[in-house]
Amino acid sequence: MLITDAQPSLFEEHAARKRRYVLTMAVRALSLVLATVVYTATHIVWLVLALALLGTVLPWIAVVMANDAPPKKKQHVNRYNARPDRTLENPRARVIEG
Repeated sequence: MLITDAQPSLFEEHAARKRRYVLTMAVRALSLVLATVVYTATHIVWLVLALALLGTVLPWIAVVMANDAPPKKKQHVNRYNARPDRTLENPRARVIEG
């Protein structure tokens, strides 16, 4: 349990992105090996094509996910709101320069 609203450190964030990349690339390698095994064992072409397509697309997805930073937290912006009791008495008054 965290007791702070602080973001994770850059080291922790980078380590999480590396783990996600390695996991995605492992799934890619497994899908290519499975495509080869399915083709040699059963010749189910649609399954081989699906696994080969997955193995082709996953490197791009892995790189995009590894380079993507987590979304920033939405924070309340402290803006000045003018109160009526703190405004000039007559802001349109004529100024006479002497």
